Amino acid sequence: MASSCSSFMITLALLVLVIGGANATLYTNFYSSSCPKLLDTVKCAVESAISKETRMGASLLRLFFHDCFVNGCDGSILLDDTSSFTGEKNARPNKNSARGFDVIDKIKSAVEEVCPGVVSCADILAIAARDSVHILGGPSWNVKLGRRDSRTASQSAANNGIPPPTSNVNQLISRFNSLGLSPKDLVALSGAHTIGQARCTTFRARIYNETNIDSSFAHIRQSTCPPNSGSGDNNLAPLDLATPTFFDNHYFKNLIQKKGLLHSDQQLFNGASTDSLVRTYNTNPGSFFADFSAAMIKMGDISPLTGSLGEIRNKCRRVN
Repeated sequence: MASSCSSFMITLALLVLVIGGANATLYTNFYSSSCPKLLDTVKCAVESAISKETRMGASLLRLFFHDCFVNGCDGSILLDDTSSFTGEKNARPNKNSARGFDVIDKIKSAVEEVCPGVVSCADILAIAARDSVHILGGPSWNVKLGRRDSRTASQSAANNGIPPPTSNVNQLISRFNSLGLSPKDLVALSGAHTIGQARCTTFRARIYNETNIDSSFAHIRQSTCPPNSGSGDNNLAPLDLATPTFFDNHYFKNLIQKKGLLHSDQQLFNGASTDSLVRTYNTNPGSFFADFSAAMIKMGDISPLTGSLGEIRNKCRRVN
């Protein structure tokens, strides 16, 4: 895996999306004059982090998901708890699992050196997610920028807004729809589970109790995830057994073979309306890459703070 910090810019024309209304203030060239070295600076830092720990790519991508699904893509997940509010880091979906905050801090520091007080943490998170996917073998896309950072966070919104791994397909479709994301977006974005790992506590019930699971796969996972709660809860397993550190379409092959690790994963291929999309992405990685890129752009448009709203944080962990 390359970790050079060259000025080489990766461009990939995928789809041209016309976004109107409230999202019109986000532009791919938002920082072209105010911070021309931004994309190179972020990419260099992300490459460095992934070269040290490949899993970090999945962690940075997940941070962006968990940020956008809670009151929009506003960097709220990055805030530490304070005496005046309880943030999102210790919400159920994030506690003991959300990671990469130190990497975001390092990226922010590097960006501050080249253009102090200009780039939001929310935008840094969006760029880092894109770079992580591309560095690990996935597609690239032009990230729309111009978000500002929130001054608060909400643990309750995080508890209720991020779909848990116990979700069924109807619950998943409903939650994504509430954010303006279609069933196609749901399935494409779920393909992010082609990289990364999950804790035993999130898939224990599936590997011991469910029937729509390959038996040999269940036995493999049971070997490191004991049946009793409290024992080995934080033991990790790859979300994609075949190529856990490479962004490809193997996640969908796993689902067809009943080897989805999480209950919510296998729900996408379990006799529901989403089955056909899983089959398409299984045989056509190009379609998956294109739809994933388009869905990431749509997700990045969820309720951004722009204009005079929010702020540009000096440090991503705290408000100014």
